[in-house]
Amino acid sequence: MEEFFNQIIANKPLMAGFIAWFIAQIIKPPLHFIARREWDWTLLVSAGGFPSSHSALIIGTTIAIGVQEGFNSAIFAIAWVIAMIVIYDATGVRRQAGDHARILNLMLDELFTGHPMAEKELKERLGHTPREVLGGVVLGVVTAIVVGLGV
Repeated sequence: MEEFFNQIIANKPLMAGFIAWFIAQIIKPPLHFIARREWDWTLLVSAGGFPSSHSALIIGTTIAIGVQEGFNSAIFAIAWVIAMIVIYDATGVRRQAGDHARILNLMLDELFTGHPMAEKELKERLGHTPREVLGGVVLGVVTAIVVGLGV
């Protein structure tokens, strides 16, 4: 079992992605406080917010694969395609789902004003703005280079 964990820790692409994701999650509450002057500790464990931890994770992993295996390798090509799907999903599909949830929640509030609802509100913070994704991409690239080059 110890050998398994040693191999996981030695996997630079995996560690680059994990470290980038971890940094993104940890810095969300302080950045939110700087921008809005209020603490939101739920950002530590929730989707959405700046920077995108999804983008940081996938780009950190992808770039570290490129550094380790070569940017002309088949595995880098596969990782890159998956990264583009994740980023598209974060800014497109999930963001639209969040917008729909926000509108539906407003409609329910207006429809049932004054009457308590037993149903749970839909989660509105699902996707990312392009700026949030760009922040995650930059964080992922920097983390991958630092981990991949052993700096």
